[in-house]
Amino acid sequence: PFPPLRGPGAMDLAYVCEWEKKPKSNHCPSIPLVCAWSCRNLIAFTTDLKNEEEKDLTHMVHIIDTEHPWDVYSVNSGHAEVITCLEWDQSGSRLLSADADGHIKCWSMTDHLANSWENTVGSLVEGDPVVALSWLHNGVKLALHVEKSGASNFGEKFSRVKFSPSLTLFGGKPMEGWIAVTISGLVTVSLLKPNGQVLTSTESLCRLRCRVALADVAFTGGGNIVVATSDGSSTSPVQFYKVCVSVVNEKCKIDTEILPSLFMRCTTDPARKDKYPAITHLKFLARDMSEQVLLCASNQNSSIVECWSLRKEGLPVNNIFQQISPVVGDKQPMILKWRILSATNDLDRVSAVALPKLPISLTNTDLKVANDTKFFPGLGLALAFHDGSVHIVHRLSLQMMAVFYGSSSQRPGDEQAIKRQRTAGPLVHFKAMQLSWTSLALAGIDSHGKLSMLRISPSMGHVLDMNMSLRHLLFLLEYCMVTGYDWWDILLHVQPNMVQNLVEKLHEEYMRQNAALQQVLSTRIVAMKASLCKLSSSTIARVCDYHAKLFLIAISCTLKSLLRPHFLNTPDKSPGDRLTEICSKITDIDIDKVMINLKTEEFVLEMTTLQSLQQLIQWVGDFVLYLLASLPNQGSPVRPGHSFLRDGASLGMFRELMVVIRIWGLLKPSCLPVYTATSDTQDSMSLLFRLLTKLWLCCREENHITEPDDTLIDECCLLPSQLLIPNIDWLPINDGIISKLQNKQLVRLQFGKAPGLVGHTVSSQFDAFVRAPGQPKIDHLRRLHLGAYPTEECKSCTRCGCVTMLKSPNKVTAVKQWEQRWIKNCLCGGLWRRMPLSYS
Repeated sequence: PFPPLRGPGAMDLAYVCEWEKKPKSNHCPSIPLVCAWSCRNLIAFTTDLKNEEEKDLTHMVHIIDTEHPWDVYSVNSGHAEVITCLEWDQSGSRLLSADADGHIKCWSMTDHLANSWENTVGSLVEGDPVVALSWLHNGVKLALHVEKSGASNFGEKFSRVKFSPSLTLFGGKPMEGWIAVTISGLVTVSLLKPNGQVLTSTESLCRLRCRVALADVAFTGGGNIVVATSDGSSTSPVQFYKVCVSVVNEKCKIDTEILPSLFMRCTTDPARKDKYPAITHLKFLARDMSEQVLLCASNQNSSIVECWSLRKEGLPVNNIFQQISPVVGDKQPMILKWRILSATNDLDRVSAVALPKLPISLTNTDLKVANDTKFFPGLGLALAFHDGSVHIVHRLSLQMMAVFYGSSSQRPGDEQAIKRQRTAGPLVHFKAMQLSWTSLALAGIDSHGKLSMLRISPSMGHVLDMNMSLRHLLFLLEYCMVTGYDWWDILLHVQPNMVQNLVEKLHEEYMRQNAALQQVLSTRIVAMKASLCKLSSSTIARVCDYHAKLFLIAISCTLKSLLRPHFLNTPDKSPGDRLTEICSKITDIDIDKVMINLKTEEFVLEMTTLQSLQQLIQWVGDFVLYLLASLPNQGSPVRPGHSFLRDGASLGMFRELMVVIRIWGLLKPSCLPVYTATSDTQDSMSLLFRLLTKLWLCCREENHITEPDDTLIDECCLLPSQLLIPNIDWLPINDGIISKLQNKQLVRLQFGKAPGLVGHTVSSQFDAFVRAPGQPKIDHLRRLHLGAYPTEECKSCTRCGCVTMLKSPNKVTAVKQWEQRWIKNCLCGGLWRRMPLSYS
């Protein structure tokens, strides 16, 4: 057993957020208190709003984004009884809540806003409290191979596991819905039909119904569901049932079957037989691991935790029957049996359990993991205790990996804490906990209703060399890149001196993948690099470049998609592909000579469409002018735009767009970018295309980049005397918490109040690239000016801070197509949140 690290190296508090104390109405922890953490890094939790005057309780659901924990969305759940379960779906965009009266509600985002939710559908088992709840499995399962974290191919590190959905529609598409278990032993399944209707069916788990105090749900690879139940007494068996769901004649049908049960080891141990009378926690180790279960039995002061595994074992055959019918090879009868994997010694009383969500593939069944991965965070589960401490233990062996001591918890040999414990009454402890999807952060709600965010070290606090810690972080960043999950919890651990190394290694790994996968992940890796570079003052200018690159890719795709072949019998290549091919072949510096080689009839669009695209076209023109004007200063990497000067692919995209814009300008001159020139006769587009082509020729081949010649630099030096160089609106103001957590100092926050924090040193570096409060604002996606104090309702990205109007002012199809790209997510993939009208 490796020794646990007791101290700040393993786990430390990043921030705490608490409720403001009000004289007449206060948020108090609900009993039971429940919370859930989504793959988009949204946390949902419950409180009871106590009104002193009316003497009533309102059961509230709160949803926060971990980057803006103070911006809490609180909604009166409408549940008449206390909320017993919260459960996010696999996409992290819908939430289930269930109560002690049998009501189940499904919450969805309003207008795709992370701080605006509404109850859309639900189901009911009247008067029967729900004790377990889960979404049906969609059949998507990925296995992480930690031992192969050094492999070059993503397919080796993350493999798709064959897993059947709980229920499928015609064509094999997974059917959405949820399953719940009630206190009286009923299982209820609700299916969401494509037309919005809900099919609900309820069935008894077994013929002899009995009280269910605790339950949990897991799924098998064959599409079945396994339900574990306990009546709360450790002297009773923990029962397991197989549940099969099907649709017959437009009705939901449920079949149940009893599986082998188990008695906890502590009840069969003579020394502990009556010591732990109650089972307080019952959890499958993962939603898609129905063969491993975690059990916790407790008394008033202490607990014991056991881990069990379901195995197939051969059934011994008596010699008499062997003689009649000899058992040969695989014909030996098999039986399923629960075997205990591990158990803890006597512990302090457990108040909450949090299980890891990383689907790590443990190939070593004897619990021995390779030396360089035994401290990997996803291998641990969290136990919170009534003394305020939190232990991370290995999820199979239950060996201690790390310990966190809360302000009230008792450290070994701390006599002052023992005295405080005797005099202070009940200690503050976590009543509900959730691990993030990479297990690098832990959210806990304590007995005062306060939310605490804990970092969990990638090395579990053990001294590993910097390369090993970086490898853990890189591996998890790649996992988020492949799955599309949010990576905020990984950024918690990135220090400024790690940024450059991580970005380079991430790029190296990305370049090793095949072309098809690179294309799929092309925008996600740029967004990931931008979020990393934001954490170091030396790389802050590159954030501007990465955001500009995301915008360029989006504009290029949208404008090319508007081109239509002249004839209906479409050739092999689309007009957009043909444009790329011709522009890369013809290296002429004269824009009109390149244009002649194109079929201009494919570029014909309606006049209103061309005019509506002017703001996007203007951005392309302004950016090209800015880049060329900054070429003489190319020696300064802290200047935004620096990376574009060596990026042949991006310069090629700009060149293609300049050709398209030139053709459209012949049809509708008012759609052209507007330049302020010193000469009336100057053809600005031709001048910029000529210089852009010369620069592109220097770096079009990635392996053979040459320096721009003196003539080009001289011509670029003259640009400011020929054209007015525009100010580029580089970055939105980002008011998130992540950059303020880098100095490892605890940040105290209050729900409902934005922090008036002195910015981290990185924030001051942003000042050169963002608009100061009070200056005119801009819609970053539509490139429209909103004025200093916008009157239109806006939304901002929870990650990069990008701002855009909530409602579209446009009616033209082409612009609506552009806006539709960002209806759910920002350029960087972040979720949107509604902003107050008075934002600054």
